[in-house]
Amino acid sequence: MLGGYMGYYIIVGAIGLISMLVSNKLKSKFDHYSKIHLRNGMSGAEIAEKMLADNGIRDVKVISVGGQLTDHYNPINKTVNLSEVVYTQRNAAAAAVAAHEVGHAVQHAKAYGFLKMRSQLVPLVNISSKMSQWVIIGGLVLMGTTAIGGTIALIGLGLYAVQTLFSFITLPVEYDASNRALAWLKAENMVTPQEYAGSKDALKWAARTYVVAAIGSLATLVYFALQVLGSRR
Repeated sequence: MLGGYMGYYIIVGAIGLISMLVSNKLKSKFDHYSKIHLRNGMSGAEIAEKMLADNGIRDVKVISVGGQLTDHYNPINKTVNLSEVVYTQRNAAAAAVAAHEVGHAVQHAKAYGFLKMRSQLVPLVNISSKMSQWVIIGGLVLMGTTAIGGTIALIGLGLYAVQTLFSFITLPVEYDASNRALAWLKAENMVTPQEYAGSKDALKWAARTYVVAAIGSLATLVYFALQVLGSRR
């Protein structure tokens, strides 16, 4: 059984290594662009509030949260949550992140299709992320002794497929938010050409973390599918 899962361990290890490399690159990029101070002197929080106002969004609050790279938009309570450094600092990296998160708020206000789809999948993903792999492995083990094992494995495979679908739906959501952010920063002359280039590069590397996650999820899904379908022959 251990030998049969060697491919899985290789996939997890390879994706984990790539993810670590991309994350480290992302952190170095943000550290670098954090040194490029905005000519307009605005903090990340002020950038976010202005972008919200310019888009006519009055019911979303900008708040500070702890941690690093913990920035996110919460559609449930309509808050743009900015990490402490992004909230207070006045540099190209903070401007990029703040505008990106407001980009999600704009998506929400305009009922962006992929954001709605992702939000609808969240409850199911919360369940599948905790259970899918265990259900698949349990089904594979049972397939050697009982017919129901195949059904259990297929259920687990379906649950994992939901996670993979979620990771791919996330890609257009993240890229669109970045495009909205960059378009606004440029159109409103919020940044200089140098600051804009830094903001664009930082968001590019942030997006790549989602690309790696999606590819890793797909590779794992294909591996498990081959294991389950192969064992059913």
